[in-house]
Amino acid sequence: MSATDGSTHEPHKIVDKLHRPLRDLRVSVTDRCNFRCVYCMPKAVFDKDYKFLPRSELLSFEEIIRVVKAAAEFGVSKIRLTGGEPLLRHDIEKLIRWIGEVDGISDISLTTNATLLTEKRAYALREAGLQRLNVSLDAIDDETFSAVNDVDASVQSVLDGIENARVAGFESIKVNMVVKKGLNDHSIVPMAKHFHGTGQILRFIEFMDVGNSNAWDMSHVISSKQIAELIQTEMPIEPIEANYKGEVAKRWRYKDGGGEIGIITSVSEPFCGDCSRARLSATGSIYTCLFASSGHDLRETLRQENDQALHEKLKRIWTTREDRYSETRTHVAVLRPKVEMSFIGG
Repeated sequence: MSATDGSTHEPHKIVDKLHRPLRDLRVSVTDRCNFRCVYCMPKAVFDKDYKFLPRSELLSFEEIIRVVKAAAEFGVSKIRLTGGEPLLRHDIEKLIRWIGEVDGISDISLTTNATLLTEKRAYALREAGLQRLNVSLDAIDDETFSAVNDVDASVQSVLDGIENARVAGFESIKVNMVVKKGLNDHSIVPMAKHFHGTGQILRFIEFMDVGNSNAWDMSHVISSKQIAELIQTEMPIEPIEANYKGEVAKRWRYKDGGGEIGIITSVSEPFCGDCSRARLSATGSIYTCLFASSGHDLRETLRQENDQALHEKLKRIWTTREDRYSETRTHVAVLRPKVEMSFIGG
């Protein structure tokens, strides 16, 4: 019975040690990507000799669904498919259809760079039950964008993907821009101007210390306050209330009615206290924090095909969780390795 057929799904909600519920599950379906963004998969690490995961090590769609069902039993209602680039995973539309049939799941979204989002693919994703898209675009001019993606992908190839999604009927399309000082911060206002009035919500993301390969340093961070001030000088904006508790982006709207923007403040104004997200890697590990050093392996339990054991393990992982890295990052004296974002998604 699907989540949209009027069923009365009653999850057994759980909370972690800081009383945070489990509501969102990010599912990475591949570690591969057709971009080499300097803040995520820099070529110095992810070069032509880099060994990506063989297909046999990736979770099957059947295994992913078993985790989704277990998570839904504990209160998860939102699923976001990530990567790598999730559109590189063959037949992902089938997975989307299956997720939509899980009791309790009411929201399915996908994060993509949109360069593979043809009109045919957009229609297929929509028909399968995908509801929302998050599209990564870090500049509106080709010179800067190429410097970020490092594979000479054009801005137009992303804009074409966004337009294909709009034509296919996606009403919720958010555009994410990671802002790094000295790389693309000059593109903040041009990006805001381009998406002003389009109905697509542009979200600026502070450059974060995810993984170990992006050479993160606090001096590279443009804060949410600075981003808002830059936009304010050109197009007046005002803050508005969050859509729901735990929303990651601070919301602002244009005073002239041109829509809204969001700013994700995980460095300057951490929001660990409301974090209700878990992440499932493409190989079957659960990560309870984007900045985690290690995950909790579910692969063995999944391949034993013991759903009761899977439920018990997931419950134990969440109820013992106490992560709040963004709130403590400035107090951590010893650097520790962190999982790469390309492995568990954003």
